[in-house]
Amino acid sequence: MSDTSTNSRPRGGSAPHAAGALYRKFISYYRSQWHLFAIDTIAAVVMTAVDLAFPIVLRNLTGGLFTEGTGAIMGALGTLALGLVVMYAVRYVCRYFVGYWGHVMGARMESHMRQDLFDQYERFSFSYFDRHNTGDLMSRVVSDLFDICEAAHHGPEYAIICGIKIVGSFAILATINWKLSAVLAVITAVLWAYNSRANKRMRAVFMENRKRISGINSQLEDSLGGMRIVKGFAAEDVEREKFARSNEAYLESKQRMYHVMGGYQAMIAALMGALFTVVIVYGGYLIAMGEMAPVDLSTYALYITTFTAAIEQLLNFTETFQKAEAGFRRFDEILATKPDILDAPGAPDIDITEGHVVYSGVRFSYDGETDVVRGLDLDIKPGETIALVGPSGGGKSTTCSLLPRFYDVREGSITIDGQDVRGVTQKSLREAIGLVQQDVYLFDGTIGENIAYGRPSATLEEIRAAARAANIDAFIDGLPEGYETQVGERGARLSGGQKQRIAIARVFLKNPKILVLDEATSALDNESEAAVQESLSRLAAGRTTLVIAHRLSTIRDADEIVTVDGGRVVERGTHDELMALGGTYATYYRMQFGHHA
Repeated sequence: MSDTSTNSRPRGGSAPHAAGALYRKFISYYRSQWHLFAIDTIAAVVMTAVDLAFPIVLRNLTGGLFTEGTGAIMGALGTLALGLVVMYAVRYVCRYFVGYWGHVMGARMESHMRQDLFDQYERFSFSYFDRHNTGDLMSRVVSDLFDICEAAHHGPEYAIICGIKIVGSFAILATINWKLSAVLAVITAVLWAYNSRANKRMRAVFMENRKRISGINSQLEDSLGGMRIVKGFAAEDVEREKFARSNEAYLESKQRMYHVMGGYQAMIAALMGALFTVVIVYGGYLIAMGEMAPVDLSTYALYITTFTAAIEQLLNFTETFQKAEAGFRRFDEILATKPDILDAPGAPDIDITEGHVVYSGVRFSYDGETDVVRGLDLDIKPGETIALVGPSGGGKSTTCSLLPRFYDVREGSITIDGQDVRGVTQKSLREAIGLVQQDVYLFDGTIGENIAYGRPSATLEEIRAAARAANIDAFIDGLPEGYETQVGERGARLSGGQKQRIAIARVFLKNPKILVLDEATSALDNESEAAVQESLSRLAAGRTTLVIAHRLSTIRDADEIVTVDGGRVVERGTHDELMALGGTYATYYRMQFGHHA
């Protein structure tokens, strides 16, 4: 038996990264796009240099060439025009690259993150999805990553462009008049200090907003997924009210967000107004004192516009940044979560030669406290069909779910041909086990694609053979599009019996060594049940099979019937032996078929 104490975590969890590590992880997604990032950076620098150059050119012209007379001016205009055309043509190319390829870079990073997130979802066990809402998980894949994509592109762009503009224009302003620039620096420092403080307040508001969006998605997914029940109970008003509550909570969250953003933007505007006021008033004072020329104040005003516009653009990016940070924290929460069930280091593929399944002292609980399976012992010989019966909640389905490691045992072990299921790879284990459940899930696609789901490389003839074995070939051949017929979402265009037989055909094509039938006929009418039961009997032939059934007539011919109650085996034997015993099984059987059955 393999020691798996380190590779199975009951609740699966890990703390997300701290701020510094979080940013490093975000930056790591630029690695695969470094070439675009480098060119995007160069383009942003060139574009910014052009913007900074124009006021200098204008100042030199107004203080030089444009004071030299008509002849000199007219003689230089052609060269000047050509130079400006070239300068702005270069700016055009750079602007196009930043606008197009910069966004492509962000989209590729978003795609990479989305794939990482989906891959992580695929690693989680059933218990993770038991604890988390599908709508919330979808929200993290869609809306959260959209905001991250925007920040991935615009963040470096704004940091570079605005950073160069702020530093460059301030350096030029300092050369024009250092006294006025010193006052400008003080106001700017106050502005940045306020921005830093406001960001801390906004972070919590944006995180709450992300959660409210998830709530909307969760409620929508729940209502739409259960629309047949909603219609059947005429409960549209109930669902509207539930959705309205989620919608109202989201609206309140957005109002709080906009309240914070409104106050933030108003204060930024006030500080900007103070900056312009100081420049004009103090600049006028310096001119009056003879410490500054009027033409220098005009140039100063041009650069002040560049300086303040860059600061304002950078500060306005705060909203996008805060949304992205909130989204990336939620993204990181998922990636930092350790899957509940992992393969043991160096685990081999399972090698099934006979199909001998043994449960030894198995204990399991969903919540880590109350055991659902309590010391279960069960020995299933190769090729045997074992039926599990017992009261609801007795642990039958849980017992079957533990075999393919959908959940891990808390104590004891489950072996197949002497190999502990925790010591082999999950992929090989699940490939060796075929599962047919009561609630059949068909993917939105064709009938052929659904049958071939376990073996996408199967030929059409192999798919047809599986359909024949499952008694569904005649029905499929009678459809106008045959195996290319679309089944609709969750197989909505097919009856319960048809879906069940397609699921059986899927397992026939998979050709597993071990079979688990979890109440596969309990929701069917008598005619459909008979057809499906025939298919199941053919499927179970020669395979080690576990059957869960509430309709006891379907399991009379099982090699052995096991009564499971309270998470342990309480009776075991053939139908006749258990009827003679007069215990739980006999009681259930007589309840279904009459006192003298």
